[in-house]
Amino acid sequence: MPQTMMLTGDVNLMNVTTPDVPFRLVAPSFKQSEFVFSNLECCFYIPPGGHARESEGFMAEPASAEALKLGGIQAVGIANNVNYGEAAIKSSIARLDELGIPHTGAGANRDAARAPVILERGGLRAGFLQRTSVYWPTNHEAGEKAAGVAVIRGHTAYQLPLHKTRREVPPANRPGIPPVILTYADPQYLQWFKDDIAALRSRADIVVASCHWGLWQEVLQYMTEIAHAAIDAGADVVMGHGPHYSLPVEVYKGKPIFYGLGSFSFHTGHHDGVAVGDWVGMLARITLEDRAMTGATFQFVRHNSSNETVPCALANERATLEDIAKRSAPFGTKLAPHGDEVQIALKG
Repeated sequence: MPQTMMLTGDVNLMNVTTPDVPFRLVAPSFKQSEFVFSNLECCFYIPPGGHARESEGFMAEPASAEALKLGGIQAVGIANNVNYGEAAIKSSIARLDELGIPHTGAGANRDAARAPVILERGGLRAGFLQRTSVYWPTNHEAGEKAAGVAVIRGHTAYQLPLHKTRREVPPANRPGIPPVILTYADPQYLQWFKDDIAALRSRADIVVASCHWGLWQEVLQYMTEIAHAAIDAGADVVMGHGPHYSLPVEVYKGKPIFYGLGSFSFHTGHHDGVAVGDWVGMLARITLEDRAMTGATFQFVRHNSSNETVPCALANERATLEDIAKRSAPFGTKLAPHGDEVQIALKG
């Protein structure tokens, strides 16, 4: 009997006053799915002196966490750039524990932050683990005895383009030529990530690697490096999130990589001065049968003024699909409409 796994992008529950509202349009599908996993991009914590909204940090009233339970979200990843500060992390984890929602990616120390979540439904074991490459340099990364998030450090290098590699790049014989920006994952951190995936692989039938990363709508080199390493180590699916944009899809060794699922429920009003309410996101659906992945699709979602996540009719998102297909094409990805979903060809 086929089973279903649903994966979502960024969930932020700031400004939620009625917990049954945000996910009520998707809750029926979620509650029929064996596994539902989301990136939780807020902390359930309000500082004693209140939280200035112009300050960095997405902090939601602890009562709003009930929305996850009511919506049918079964587990969350909390390794991202908004889960920082010992008090906020511990408060948020305590609230998730109170609701019985498993989490991965942050904890009281490094070991706790790196620990995966394993869910079992109908005899199938699904494992999830999350890392972030977007985080603050102080008081954010989990340490041996310090609360924080599980990370994969990324590095940036600037290279003078001595050779003409693209038409739009002028020859390197004049002042003012911009550098080529290179990114790569820290080898030690990447190895720890691979080790953790391999260990989880021995305990689970399907493994999902969840990665918080990115800059705007680009797929940077370090993202591809991490994603391929995750699959090489044993992951079946890589789900990315962070820039709040929907990013390209790649199929690597028959496994789907969602470089950016975008926003799923993001009711913050504005982010960096940009209205984010109706940004398009992607809800991924993975079909499982005989302890293996047999299919992968996604459906576009948006967010309405009532603070509901709205599954989109594909007929209304033709331009969105054309854009995703165009940006996925360099990876060799084949996408095809399938009802209101988009089917990903896992085999060439």
